[in-house]
Amino acid sequence: MMKVADNSGAKKVGVIKVLGGSKRRYGQIGDVVVISVKEAEPRKIVKKKEVLKAVIVRQRNNFRRKDGSYVRFDENAVVILEGASKEPKGGRIFGPIPREIKERGYDTIASLAQEIV
Repeated sequence: MMKVADNSGAKKVGVIKVLGGSKRRYGQIGDVVVISVKEAEPRKIVKKKEVLKAVIVRQRNNFRRKDGSYVRFDENAVVILEGASKEPKGGRIFGPIPREIKERGYDTIASLAQEIV
């Protein structure tokens, strides 16, 4: 179960699959996952039980950067994507976003974020 860091309408999602290989078990920041919406706000873009794609933007496990430092967040969170593109479904992103998201090509998510760590 992961929280959603955008205003698409979903609140909690469950991860079905981590994309990028048949034996791929765990996802990290910047990985695309297939998700199922478990909790959603009424009258919004995303509805409960929908199956969508999302990108992981925060993880509780330590994430090692190239300079040797580590980044860790308080929660696991995703941003729901628009179809197969790298564009977010929502118009706002909540909470801090690591700079690795921009390096992975998600420029729109990085520009909408409140804070980049």
